[in-house]
Amino acid sequence: MQKITNSLKETQELAAKFAKKLGPSSIIAFVGELGAGKTSFIQGLASGLGIKKNYYVNSPTFTILNVYHGGKMPIYHYDWYRIGCEWEAADLGLEEHFDGKGVTVIEWAEKFPNLLPERTIWVKLAVVGEDKRRITVK
Repeated sequence: MQKITNSLKETQELAAKFAKKLGPSSIIAFVGELGAGKTSFIQGLASGLGIKKNYYVNSPTFTILNVYHGGKMPIYHYDWYRIGCEWEAADLGLEEHFDGKGVTVIEWAEKFPNLLPERTIWVKLAVVGEDKRRITVK
């Protein structure tokens, strides 16, 4: 699937619709340059899963993992931007979330694709204009 969104709001609305198709143990790997909208998409996804709007969904660049509760299922939000090597990412305990009760989302997942199971859904975000994004889901 490939879609073009013309604003942050459209990107988040698309993500909220996408979230309705997810179930426990879903794994979504996000790819895109800085500022492409990975975190914004995840904010929309969280909204679609019932995470309250006042629950601050942000990129865990420094903490590596944020966990969001309060919706239909928890979201395990990883950011691999600052992870230096595959063994460091593997030591994060990913497997416990992969087959758990929540949805696992990973920003900068292209750094260590070998750590992700085949069932992983890949979402690529590309900047095509100031607020315009091309979103490809595989």
